[in-house]
Amino acid sequence: MDDYSETLLDHYNHPRHTGALRKPDVRIVQHNPLCGDSICLDIAVTPKMKIRDVAFTGSGCALSQAGMSLLSEYVIGKSCTALKRISSDDMDMLVGTRVSPGRRTCADLGLAALKRALTDIENKMKK
Repeated sequence: MDDYSETLLDHYNHPRHTGALRKPDVRIVQHNPLCGDSICLDIAVTPKMKIRDVAFTGSGCALSQAGMSLLSEYVIGKSCTALKRISSDDMDMLVGTRVSPGRRTCADLGLAALKRALTDIENKMKK
């Protein structure tokens, strides 16, 4: 088993930032209709629009859940503007492998939740 397989399994077996935030600025529920995986993502931001805290719960395959765990570690402290530019290629870098087209929706489930959360945060700030 290579190092990254061990990292993916570690994040799946011991996910980081799990649970729910007490007062999130936004909560997003994202489902993968192809396989049934799901993620509920909470995000809190600073007044300067940086990610202050993140938490998630979910169920599904190792790739979707470990991917969200890895992404949760990556986003804390980053600006919402910078995070809007994250792509599937960036998710491949986080999970450490090129994800096959058949598993893309699994790998990008957390990314889809993050993008929706960032849009909601942006819309709330405009009001």
